[in-house]
Amino acid sequence: MPSIDVDFDVFKELTVRRRSETMTENEVIRELLGLSEPENISKTVTPSSSMGSPWISKGVNFPHGTEFRATYKGQMYTGIVQNGALVFKGKRFSSPSPAAIEITGSSVNGWMFWECLLPGATKWKTIIHLRK
Repeated sequence: MPSIDVDFDVFKELTVRRRSETMTENEVIRELLGLSEPENISKTVTPSSSMGSPWISKGVNFPHGTEFRATYKGQMYTGIVQNGALVFKGKRFSSPSPAAIEITGSSVNGWMFWECLLPGATKWKTIIHLRK
């Protein structure tokens, strides 16, 4: 099966355009290009594990594709959960605070710094509110 490499912004846009967690990136591209589904391919539900692993930090499960954002000194920064980590500026982080420190250059509580938009959700939430 052929594959293509896409940059972070393209992947993020494909993720945002998925109408459900079962919609694949291929289906998004086919829809954008106005292509119909091939007749010889049967529709199957793709298990979420094949779309990427969730990122679990301090007991909070962020599904693959969860978007992150933060505003610092008037600039918006974004990240996304990909295969078990928060990805920001091409770097993988296992905790929200180091990703926040990457932006601020100083010690900061990442749980209060970042907001997230879970796949299928419509409202952003400060991630500290997701901790038990």
